[in-house]
Amino acid sequence: MLAAARTTVRRAILPTGARSGTLRMMSDEADSGLLTINFNLPSESIYSGKTVQSVVIPGAAGEYGVTANHSPIISELKPGVVSITHTDGSEPENFFVPGGFALTHPNSTTDISCPEAVKLDDIDSSVVTGAFESAKAIYEKADDGSIEKAEAQIDMEVNKALGAALGMSL
Repeated sequence: MLAAARTTVRRAILPTGARSGTLRMMSDEADSGLLTINFNLPSESIYSGKTVQSVVIPGAAGEYGVTANHSPIISELKPGVVSITHTDGSEPENFFVPGGFALTHPNSTTDISCPEAVKLDDIDSSVVTGAFESAKAIYEKADDGSIEKAEAQIDMEVNKALGAALGMSL
């Protein structure tokens, strides 16, 4: 099922030439007032040992923010936006994720593991709308209880979350 979500996310990405680089440089600065994040995908590490001010995570039980000295928590992620604030007052860096897991350790380190992550700036809203409509048509034609119907429902939910992240209503 995650493969369907990964494919949906990849379809919504702008052409390769328009994408921004995904690997960010780590900070060598060790500041006890900051949070350390490790943000990993199966194919790459977006951040490893990066110190940031905070991160907002789309937990399955609700969205929550993490800062330094946060209590330990393990969370399944729902499709939504991981928002990383690098320094106080800076604009957050936003990534759409189709799901995954987050683990906050007692030492002010948070690990985020997702099957895919895409910067919001790299998502084409017209592709999201078209993918949603296509999945909806497949869902309506598929037999109840079929794998085809389940996959179409996942595609609809992921595209709806993508649209919501972009301020669209699908």
